[in-house]
Amino acid sequence: MNEDLYKIALKYTLINAYQYGGTPNPKAITGKIMAEMPNMRNQAKDVISAVEEAIVQISNMSNKELENKLEEVYPEYFYQKPKEKEGPKKLPPLQGAEIGKVVTRLPPEPNGYPHIGHGMSFYFNYYYARKYDGKVILRFDDTNPKKEKLEYYDAIKQDLKWLKIDWDEEKNMSDDMDLYYKYASDLIDMGKAYICSCDSENVSKLRYESKDCLCASNSVKDNISLWKDMESAEEGRYSLRLKGDMSSKNTVMRDPTMLRIVDHPHPIQGDKYRIWPVYDFACAIEDSVLGVTHVLRSNEFTLRIELQNYIRDLLNLRNPKIIEYSRFSVKGAPTSKRLIRPLIEEKVVSGWDDPRLVTIRGLKRRGITPEAIHMVAEEIGLSKSEPEIDWSLIESLNRKIIDPSSNRYYFVSEPKILDVIDASYQTINLKLHPEFDRGFRNIDITGRFYISYEDFKSISKGQILRLKDLYNIFVIHTESNQIKAMHTDEQSSKDELSKIKKIQWVSDKKIDVSIIVPGTLYEGDTINPNSLSTITGYGELDISKLNEGDIVQFERFGFVRIDKIDSKGITAILTHK
Repeated sequence: MNEDLYKIALKYTLINAYQYGGTPNPKAITGKIMAEMPNMRNQAKDVISAVEEAIVQISNMSNKELENKLEEVYPEYFYQKPKEKEGPKKLPPLQGAEIGKVVTRLPPEPNGYPHIGHGMSFYFNYYYARKYDGKVILRFDDTNPKKEKLEYYDAIKQDLKWLKIDWDEEKNMSDDMDLYYKYASDLIDMGKAYICSCDSENVSKLRYESKDCLCASNSVKDNISLWKDMESAEEGRYSLRLKGDMSSKNTVMRDPTMLRIVDHPHPIQGDKYRIWPVYDFACAIEDSVLGVTHVLRSNEFTLRIELQNYIRDLLNLRNPKIIEYSRFSVKGAPTSKRLIRPLIEEKVVSGWDDPRLVTIRGLKRRGITPEAIHMVAEEIGLSKSEPEIDWSLIESLNRKIIDPSSNRYYFVSEPKILDVIDASYQTINLKLHPEFDRGFRNIDITGRFYISYEDFKSISKGQILRLKDLYNIFVIHTESNQIKAMHTDEQSSKDELSKIKKIQWVSDKKIDVSIIVPGTLYEGDTINPNSLSTITGYGELDISKLNEGDIVQFERFGFVRIDKIDSKGITAILTHK
């Protein structure tokens, strides 16, 4: 083998393993080699072979050993990491913030389960309130009875608590209906709002043409009378519109609707109210009367800043400081309830907690931690661009959180039999974690083992192998679905030992394990039909002692979260490698 090629393969294998922990990623390593040695693109087999050999060489190294080896092979690595020396990214100071006076709000609409975008927005508002010893208000935006459901109020609070975000005050906007009515009456009395009886199609047409409708010329007296008539009118008959500016380039300012009739029971208020405010009217009022000092939200609301400030100015209400950041997306995953809901209804996904989704529940079920979501928020920050988050970022940050606390266990997929005919019966003790003192687990050994099909198909008669963390064997016979071997004490030099293939195994004291593997839900704009698969195999018996929700690492496979335990065995979800 080309010695220079092997040295570069070893360098990038060590870097990959040291940075991300667990099993190195051969594709990523190969890509790095090709970038450094473009002349090797026509010798892909040699590159792959070099990467495989390098992975075998470092397979049993602890993180400390990896670090030492990397410093030996490529010392420059440790002098080219300014970002790591600077520490993790932090959010910038909050404009106009005073210690003890900052008030922020978490304003979810109870019309579905929150996703990662909501989670990051929640975190921004929570972070700054806590940073400045201020107050956080959980305020449900629940003034659209046709969309709200009672189940979502509790679900949102549960997700917030899981995200390790708390609040000091809780409020339903629907509890302030009488306040909205008072301010609506004030606008009518000022001649700044009028009752419109035009149908929605005509209203849209006139707004597009920047033309007033006839209702805009109603007298204040007529509007007061019609406002009273709204209470008993049928849905769609009237709406209250604000007198804005029909010639404004900001179309939101063209006499927008402030309140309308909605004939639908509210999950909390029931049938008590029929006239409901739109978001802009209710939000403009609430942000002021609740004392909110800073509003951190995505820039989809940019055009509405002018309108909400205008409403507050008319009503003599204080304007909060509004700080915007760009909406972001996650590659291959929908980040909108509008897109997620039809996927659930059409059974493309199993529900709001499907592990392919980036809903808070989907992320939790997959094994992504609250701390990782906080770190993603800090990494992206209050960006003005429109970032697309790659799963690799989420996985990398999550790996830093879960690696130290994830116990290690053996698992083999598509298992095949390996009989060591002269093996002695024994019980061995293996560490639950290679670097941290997390105790031991016991494994009973007989003469029968199970190995993965991937390892099985590469084994040949006469080969010496090492059963990981156990002993060496000599292969004496191979069949279509079974291998026979003998224990061997043959001594080899350190260099030869490093080249012996090490294979993962499970003894015949085992448990059935199924692993759900979530993939990318979308490829471009098309649903990926292969976005969810299942891998079956055997795991060591101690896995049966785990609890649902535990996150562990199946060695040489990846981190998994235990999803279900029943009489059929264990079902886990692959978190990431």
